[in-house]
Amino acid sequence: MSNLVKRKSRKPTLKRRPLGLILTILVWSLVMGWLLALATNVQGATPVSEIGTVDVVPARYQLGQELYQENCASCHIALPPEVFPTQTWKNLLEDSQHYGATLKPLLDPSRTLVWKYLSTFSRSQLQNEETPYRVNNSRYFKALHPQVELPRPVQISSCVICHPSAQGYNFRRLSSEWDK
Repeated sequence: MSNLVKRKSRKPTLKRRPLGLILTILVWSLVMGWLLALATNVQGATPVSEIGTVDVVPARYQLGQELYQENCASCHIALPPEVFPTQTWKNLLEDSQHYGATLKPLLDPSRTLVWKYLSTFSRSQLQNEETPYRVNNSRYFKALHPQVELPRPVQISSCVICHPSAQGYNFRRLSSEWDK
């Protein structure tokens, strides 16, 4: 009769092993991160410390940046677009009166290229903020220089005191006094 008694079939039960699952996910994440790092690593990329400008400028805006520098840096240091809001740059490009001097206006397509560069990299203006036309009135400029005793009045030419490469549009390099 013992042969007639049916045995209960035992289905193998999976023991839950949370530690094994966590280790599997961890290893998978590390491998995927490593592969993504390899895939996105551009050989010969310029290190950020050597870029000079405030932002890395994609190729489609570089001609606009060059035209901006050629036209503005011929009289004074070309400021990074971030210093002023977009509205300031728009008004400066449209007005031939430029801080007491009459300028020959930029013509298209140069003006369009410069505008695309400036509007892309300039900051937005707060709703109740007045449009600044002087560096010392720029909220962004003040935020970038919180502990700097600025000369009165602030002159664009005084940027070179702290940024010795400002003439070359490099605002990342600082004088030894500030490079701490």
